[in-house]
Amino acid sequence: MTPRRDELAAFLRAARERVRPEDVGLAGLGRRRTPGLRRQEVAELAAVSVDWYVRLEQGRVGTPGSAVLDGIAAALLLSPAERVHLHLIARGEAPPPQYVPAPLGGSLRAVLHGMPLLPAYVVDFRFDVLACNAAASALFGREFGRGRLGNTARMLFLEPETRETNLDWTQFAGEMVGNLRVNQARHPDDPRLAELIAELRAASREFAVWWDDQHVHERSRGVKRIRHETAGTLTVAYDMLAALDGSDQRLFVLTPADEASERALRALVTAHATALATAG
Repeated sequence: MTPRRDELAAFLRAARERVRPEDVGLAGLGRRRTPGLRRQEVAELAAVSVDWYVRLEQGRVGTPGSAVLDGIAAALLLSPAERVHLHLIARGEAPPPQYVPAPLGGSLRAVLHGMPLLPAYVVDFRFDVLACNAAASALFGREFGRGRLGNTARMLFLEPETRETNLDWTQFAGEMVGNLRVNQARHPDDPRLAELIAELRAASREFAVWWDDQHVHERSRGVKRIRHETAGTLTVAYDMLAALDGSDQRLFVLTPADEASERALRALVTAHATALATAG
């Protein structure tokens, strides 16, 4: 046995022994010599042959398929982190991420609003805006995140004002197309994402050309220039931070890239807060 197969065997045995029969809907049939599930029970739950599973747990099989490992992970009630670990020690590579639909968490919302001077917002894999803070509203307008401004991909390609104010539009828009292609591969059966891509292909010549180029890009950070009607031109760095809970949500944060942009952004956010307080 190689060290990796030895580790796989030990991991499977330990995981099997932690699961009680009643946890997976099996009746406890009298006393058991060992804790947890029997190998036969795991095999049945995972829809594999008992002989194959026994050899897997003994480290005597080749590289298992990804779908088979997911079946075993489900049978053993593995956590998302344990599922990834199983794939790594069995195949030497991480599995495709599993999507877990979830509302915006309270802690992530607290982080969002805990950055009063930094424009920030949370998007899902469709680039729908789930929430934004006051600084983002100050920079992008009070309607940002709602109605026609509720999806940043639509804004970028279909809103003339967004195109005019993004001075590095070509670079940023190309990255957006690459991100959407990555997300489509992760969520091939999502109808709303398919509708968005079809809409953008039909309405934007640039989007259609870039999409047909098969460009793939997973944007995480960069620098861009934004022209604001009162604050002038701001140079900002952007970072996209991923939530690791399977929800495929991203926290998008803008930070000033130079002192002039920092002063202008601070003044803009302060004026926005004053206007809200006065209106209230």
